[in-house]
Amino acid sequence: MKRIYTRSGDKGTTAIHGGQRVLKTDIRIEANGCLDELNVAIGIVRSLMPTAHPWQERLKEMQLNMMGIMSLVATPQQQRAHNPNQLAPTLVTDTEEFIDSIAGECTPSEHFILPGGNQLAAFLQQCRVLARRAERRLWQLHATEPVPELILQYVNRLSDLFFVMARHEMQLSNMEEERWRAFAYKRQQLPTKDNNKTD
Repeated sequence: MKRIYTRSGDKGTTAIHGGQRVLKTDIRIEANGCLDELNVAIGIVRSLMPTAHPWQERLKEMQLNMMGIMSLVATPQQQRAHNPNQLAPTLVTDTEEFIDSIAGECTPSEHFILPGGNQLAAFLQQCRVLARRAERRLWQLHATEPVPELILQYVNRLSDLFFVMARHEMQLSNMEEERWRAFAYKRQQLPTKDNNKTD
């Protein structure tokens, strides 16, 4: 049987698309590591769902998209056009429509919510924060080498999607969300004596 280990990374470098080797601490590798963590978390979510769950196929599509994104991130900018793992141009708008469809089945979101609830909702919240971290690392990479706008927008939308998925799961399970406080822009300003004063 062929060995799974190659020893080629023992000096702290790894290969990217095209054969170039970079440090394992390179921001490109860090961004891809975060995307990989997100992909694993999505797989955990899928494993907790019945195979017939209506979100299974969409989550599988996300995992396939993650693989394509990681391939593109691992490819130097000047070579990306030749990478066969291209993304659908409607990726962001399709995700926005999916978010809207799920959010439309939830009560209005007016409070910061404590992550948790049941196991599935908790892992969806974990997906949310992993998407946020991946987005931050992608923007770090973007500062030194442009990342396709489609990728930046898509990963941003994923965090919103996982948030509404977690809320939907909680409400579908008839579990009450644990709230911290109302969003600042929705809080009512308490009246003061000066506000109540009449001339």
